[in-house]
Amino acid sequence: MNIRHLSFAVAAFFAVSCSHKAQETNQTGSAPSATTAAAPAEIKEAKVNMDILKDPSKATEKAPETFKVKFDTTKGAFTLEVTRAWSPLGADRFYNLVKNGYFADIAFFRVISGFMVQFGIHGDPAVASAWRGARIQDDPVKQSNTKGYISFAMAGPNTRTTQMFINFGDNERLDGMGFSPFGKVTEGMDVVESIYSGYGEGAPSGMGPDQGRVQMQGNAYLKAEFPRMDYIKSAQLLN
Repeated sequence: MNIRHLSFAVAAFFAVSCSHKAQETNQTGSAPSATTAAAPAEIKEAKVNMDILKDPSKATEKAPETFKVKFDTTKGAFTLEVTRAWSPLGADRFYNLVKNGYFADIAFFRVISGFMVQFGIHGDPAVASAWRGARIQDDPVKQSNTKGYISFAMAGPNTRTTQMFINFGDNERLDGMGFSPFGKVTEGMDVVESIYSGYGEGAPSGMGPDQGRVQMQGNAYLKAEFPRMDYIKSAQLLN
């Protein structure tokens, strides 16, 4: 199974890579001891900050040690819990993307059943271009790429930008390739697994979109040629 950027294939993993060449384009808990109901989480609406989205050098906030993010998608909602200690630079990048409204109308553009779902190229080519070179250094791998865990895609060492993937299965082989999980799905994994996967691998090896064209043409290309593709509608920080 190819892990492109996951970029991953490593040739493909380095699917996010595929196109990186084209430009980037591959638990346990104890039972509650009391019956007191927990207060509902406070949702912090993510406002789109185009000033930062077009200038990644300004996205420098340090993430909290742990935080949750609720994604609303065309298939329903799911929640990620991020632990900064697992992958500090990755968590910081993800936190800044969410806080500044990056995840609005973002396609799940590479979905391979049994393997993973990849997303993170912005639908506006101007924003995608701004982040393509905004690379962060690698973090050591402290968790494993097992089902429900999320990592950034790469096109080689120190190439993480905005593309990421959620594992559908236990993909421990990715650990040795440097893919460092920074969080995990805590609610709605059934939603994640229902994301449309009919296009499969990206071009040219599959019927999915060409990452170079996604980068250069954005959602106009995806919505015209891949009408069944699912999207992130919004992402919100939960207190």
